[in-house]
Amino acid sequence: MSKACEICGKGSIPGVKYKRRGQIKRTGGAGSKIIGKTLRRFYPNIQKIKINLNGVVKRTNVCTSCIQGGKIVKA
Repeated sequence: MSKACEICGKGSIPGVKYKRRGQIKRTGGAGSKIIGKTLRRFYPNIQKIKINLNGVVKRTNVCTSCIQGGKIVKA
């Protein structure tokens, strides 16, 4: 299944996951330090639904923001 919306083209975006060590300052520590960064992906909420596209019913991958925004007509 593709990770992109077929209506608006919304796809995955890159991001970073941080690994931290140390007690945070507000609980009496010296502060947390970042000791590692790992690359990761943020994926949109893609649903496979049947839509009515120009009078033809077809099953497509659509993001939930397009479904809620009324950009498609469900079959």
